[in-house]
Amino acid sequence: MSTSEELDRLKNTRVELENESRSLTQEQNNMEERIKILEERIAIEEQKNRNRETREAIYQLESRIRGLEQRLNEVSKVPGPPEPVSETKSEVATPPAPEQATLEVAEPASEGAAEEEAEAAEGETVTVAPLEEPIVAGQEDYNENLKKQHEKKKRKLF
Repeated sequence: MSTSEELDRLKNTRVELENESRSLTQEQNNMEERIKILEERIAIEEQKNRNRETREAIYQLESRIRGLEQRLNEVSKVPGPPEPVSETKSEVATPPAPEQATLEVAEPASEGAAEEEAEAAEGETVTVAPLEEPIVAGQEDYNENLKKQHEKKKRKLF
């Protein structure tokens, strides 16, 4: 072999090795890129799983809350001993006009109406609060007059 042929052969070998090196470098880069893609997909799937688990935990907590709220509603709806019906603050603060008081006292209540009122009042809670303002002397006279009228009507009915 001649030196020029050997030189050509060596150059060709070097070019082939350089091409192979580029190809191997390209393949290495592609594989590193695939690794990054796969790692990212894994991270996404792991996050999805954590989110799913968190959603399930939230759903279970919401379900438990709903159950406890229902239980609270059931417990609070249990009828207790009947509470006496009393006037509220607004009724006490604004006494009825004398005409209204005489009409209310003069009308005898039927037994059916009394039962309906008792059933309607059964689910309601009445709160009695003390008056914030002291009763003025004029109001006391007014209240005494109402009581006297009420007593007169009672006597007439019986």
